[in-house]
Amino acid sequence: MTARPHILVVDDHKEIRDLLAKYLSGNGYDVTVANGGSEMRQALRKGGIHLVVLDIMMPGEDGLALCRSLRETSDLPVILLTAMAEEADRIVGLEFGADDYLTKPFNPRELLARIKAVLRRSGAGRRLPEELQSRRLAFAGFVLDAAQRQLLAADGKAVDIGTAEFNLLHVFLRHAGEVLDRDRLLDLSAGRSAGMFDRSIDNLVTKLRKRIEPDPKNPSLIKTVWGQGYCFTAPVEAAP
Repeated sequence: MTARPHILVVDDHKEIRDLLAKYLSGNGYDVTVANGGSEMRQALRKGGIHLVVLDIMMPGEDGLALCRSLRETSDLPVILLTAMAEEADRIVGLEFGADDYLTKPFNPRELLARIKAVLRRSGAGRRLPEELQSRRLAFAGFVLDAAQRQLLAADGKAVDIGTAEFNLLHVFLRHAGEVLDRDRLLDLSAGRSAGMFDRSIDNLVTKLRKRIEPDPKNPSLIKTVWGQGYCFTAPVEAAP
């Protein structure tokens, strides 16, 4: 399976670090915490971070200085947290290279929504394994041929499948093992440009299961992850 998005939370308040780590972990993210600049740099040197949630008001190096330093060497997305609500402070944070800005106190759900939005805009997150960039992907006896826009069954015959279902299946195969919420599925499958909405994804998943699942009522390929979205669980590999 591919890794979940990895968030680095930098805040000198242990209660906030622990709260965000628990909340984000429960919503499909890997989380590393740091209590200041030194620990932040240690975590970044290990690699694998997709986004930094960075508190401004910290002793020593504050979040603005850390953000500016980070931006000099990396395009890693940054969301700043601060207790200051003045517009000037928000502007300075953005001028220093932050991608978004959230004022304390905040609802963790709002931070979660902003993280999702920033990751979508930046394209940050997982890099597909090279083999999954193939035009032909094999799974569970099927072959999806992206160039020919066909889904082939084990006997080589084309499966009758609509354009929207095909696009959604292609997204699942290219992100196998990831939990994808409706917003991300819409963005990845270009559904928004076609006027689709969140619940349209549920209908497409139902149709898609009827095409590929051995038992659509008890799906084994496209799993529902309650409260989070869907996950394609079958192994996927490049097809000849």
